[in-house]
Amino acid sequence: MIRLENILTPGRSLVNVPGGSKKKVLEQIANLIGKEVPDLDSDDVFSSLIAREKLGSTGFGNGIAIPHCRLKGCESPISALLHLNAPVDFDAIDGAPVDLLFVLLVPEAATDAHLELLRQIASMLDRKEVRERLRSAPSNEALYQVVLDEQNGH
Repeated sequence: MIRLENILTPGRSLVNVPGGSKKKVLEQIANLIGKEVPDLDSDDVFSSLIAREKLGSTGFGNGIAIPHCRLKGCESPISALLHLNAPVDFDAIDGAPVDLLFVLLVPEAATDAHLELLRQIASMLDRKEVRERLRSAPSNEALYQVVLDEQNGH
């Protein structure tokens, strides 16, 4: 089973990210991943995320969004986690603006394991105390550590 801490890195866990708009946030995610994962092109990441959002918002309530897509050239799942300094409108189900984003990029030939990852992320973020710990994490390392602790059952 793929574990979240193996696809997320401290370098892709960011606090205090300037929001602005949904498009701007997705652009920042794409740039971050393009910088951190040399094999991936940030323009491809951006257009894939935008295309996925057009099918329906990945904002699923409680200020959370899980932008995700299949990506050509992506060898194994890649994740990023952002806490915005101000919530943005994300067309979420409950209409609430989003300030926590857990990104999941998977290879084009996505499998059940990838669906399982999405489910893991969603169920983790479904818990109020996890959201509170993520929102109060003071640094990138602390943000990453919350996910690590969750995965290890602390």
